[in-house]
Amino acid sequence: MKLAEIESSMQKAIESTQRSFNTIRTGRANSSLLDRVMVEYYGVPTSLKSLATINTPDASTITIQPFDRKSLDIVEKAISLSDVGLTPSNDGSIIRLNIPPLTSERRQEFAKLAAKYAEEGKVSVRNVRRDAVDAVRKQEKTKEISEDEARDLQDQIQKLTDKYIAKVDELLEAKEKDIKTV
Repeated sequence: MKLAEIESSMQKAIESTQRSFNTIRTGRANSSLLDRVMVEYYGVPTSLKSLATINTPDASTITIQPFDRKSLDIVEKAISLSDVGLTPSNDGSIIRLNIPPLTSERRQEFAKLAAKYAEEGKVSVRNVRRDAVDAVRKQEKTKEISEDEARDLQDQIQKLTDKYIAKVDELLEAKEKDIKTV
């Protein structure tokens, strides 16, 4: 395995963690809250993004306007059943989600959820490291590289791992700050 490939895999783990963080509600409206909402559209689970236009006209409202007016009710139902925790209101052409201010209890719950996502990101980075170190050991065993080269590569892999773990911690710190800001 090349270091560039390892770094690329670790970067993907960081991006995945960032996407997970984006689905956590803060006090402001954000269309990425609805990223994981799936709608049963003609018997096929379909992402809400591909069925509707999602806007945030102000800091406390998200509007959803389905491309197909007939799907308004199923979109509303999907949002109600999702883990978003918001109650949609339907005016016949647009669905509105009002984002209430978060209580301190709810902020703590979201901070815990962010910490969980951060830990999953760290585990992903460590899994990349484990696979890379295993590949290096295999190369050393089959005499493709020397013992010194293997040790150097493992040190470089560990430095990359430390760098990306620190990035996850930075993302978590920023998200927690965002969550706790009233």
